[in-house]
Amino acid sequence: MVKKDTKAHGTVKVRLVGGLRGVRGLHRLSVRALGLNRTNDVRELKDSPQVRGLIHKVGYLVRVED
Repeated sequence: MVKKDTKAHGTVKVRLVGGLRGVRGLHRLSVRALGLNRTNDVRELKDSPQVRGLIHKVGYLVRVED
């Protein structure tokens, strides 16, 4: 059986690289909606327009990984 690439499944890995102190409340809620709690937390999420919108909103706090 051939192991499939994660990109074929339509997922995206997101890492929280910035702290949440001094961040706007709505941006803090967006980070929580992505499932990220602490610095360096990583989540693999389904790639959808809603998730991409949250990532775009808090792009200065998160990094998309391969």
